[in-house]
Amino acid sequence: MNPVHILAKKGEISERVLIAGDPGRVKLLSTLLESPKLVNENRGFLIYTGKYNGELVSIATHGIGGPSIAIVLEELAMLGARTFIRYGTTGSLVPYINVGEYVIVTGASYNQGGLFYQYFKENACIGATPDFELTNKLVSSFSKKGLRYYVGNVFSSDAFYAEDEEFAKKWSSRGNIAVEMECATLFALSKMREWKSASVLVVSDNLAKGGIWISKEELEKRVMDGAQAVLDALTS
Repeated sequence: MNPVHILAKKGEISERVLIAGDPGRVKLLSTLLESPKLVNENRGFLIYTGKYNGELVSIATHGIGGPSIAIVLEELAMLGARTFIRYGTTGSLVPYINVGEYVIVTGASYNQGGLFYQYFKENACIGATPDFELTNKLVSSFSKKGLRYYVGNVFSSDAFYAEDEEFAKKWSSRGNIAVEMECATLFALSKMREWKSASVLVVSDNLAKGGIWISKEELEKRVMDGAQAVLDALTS
């Protein structure tokens, strides 16, 4: 099957891909690659391919939410991708994790139905957990850089504006330290398709403290501060 939304050609997508929701962030991260080439801009899914540490790497936009990331993952895989690290943003559900810090994800909770029902044909739960080896590389890489990170479970939400302090209490009481929108789909689909995947997230806001948000400038700084650690893990 040929991709419908990503119009890159075979050979233009690396086996190793850093994925992020925001095309602006993807463009920014592409500056860390040697001789980055824009290989797709159709549908706003910007994708750059270049070299990092001597290894071919693609940096791709996955959009917002489970359905969007599922389309992008499936089409990247059609073009040869097999290892994915999502580098996104997240809202803290606990008061002790501050904006600008990092969460290395060990699992993702989710609501049954929707995308998961369509893929698995039943309301069964699948362990939405990342690849252990790849996650361990992220932990090692962030430790070496001296970056402040937390390791834990997140909740993958489908409704950004349904989040509030009661939402934070509900999902943190179930063992989740942060909320985002794509990790459960990334991990579940990776298990189904036999890909490797992991995720590290920059904390952009704190729901447990009433919705404190990071500034755009500070977020970009923290994204770039952690980017080399992510790319080191992806290429090691």
